[in-house]
Amino acid sequence: MSRVAIVEDHERLADMVGQALAGVGVEADVFRNISEATYGVSRADYAVLIVDRGLPDGDGLTFLRELRAAGRMTPCLMLTARDALHDRVDGLESGADDYVTKPFAMSELVARVRTLMRRPVTLTTLVASYADVVVDPRQREMRCGVLSVLLAPAELQIMLCLVEAGGRTVRHLALEHAAWGLGEAVTPNALDVTVHRLRKKLLAINARARLTNLRGAGFALEDATAQRQQPSRPEGT
Repeated sequence: MSRVAIVEDHERLADMVGQALAGVGVEADVFRNISEATYGVSRADYAVLIVDRGLPDGDGLTFLRELRAAGRMTPCLMLTARDALHDRVDGLESGADDYVTKPFAMSELVARVRTLMRRPVTLTTLVASYADVVVDPRQREMRCGVLSVLLAPAELQIMLCLVEAGGRTVRHLALEHAAWGLGEAVTPNALDVTVHRLRKKLLAINARARLTNLRGAGFALEDATAQRQQPSRPEGT
């Protein structure tokens, strides 16, 4: 998925980080303290955690240690106003994957987040593909050959989830979290409406990939050509 969690109590900084990430097609949920973040991380799967050390209800390192102890290995980028070597060492030994000292350039933070998102895959691009469909977060578009369509933010996050699943079924709740996060109220049919729009856009670019629904389980991408080419199963098997 292409959604990250920002654990930062400085509202303006959190908004700036969120906007910078949105510029490259990465959506973010913001949590103001450890309590909120603990609840949020327990409810959704995030690609990366961006965690400030100085939070109103404790040290971000304590939050990270507890996550690691619970077996959650989501990549984590620590933010801190401290620049001493022992502080950075403490962070890395607590399970942080990278460390950025305030003040920092937004371009650097975005680059570091993108790097963490792509581990262990090659880091050259965030473009994802399945069958004949290519999803480009930077351009916010979906392509098939020379044809392309623009994707709304929720559509983009859902398609990234489905493409990255590689044909496997993705649960309804996981798609809703990817598209709208935990902070927005989602109407009961919002996912179905968005999937309907995506199906029309797949048809518009003549893609052989199809969005299928496994009732009660979730949605998946299916390569229609591959399905047609599968040999029929003999009767009685």
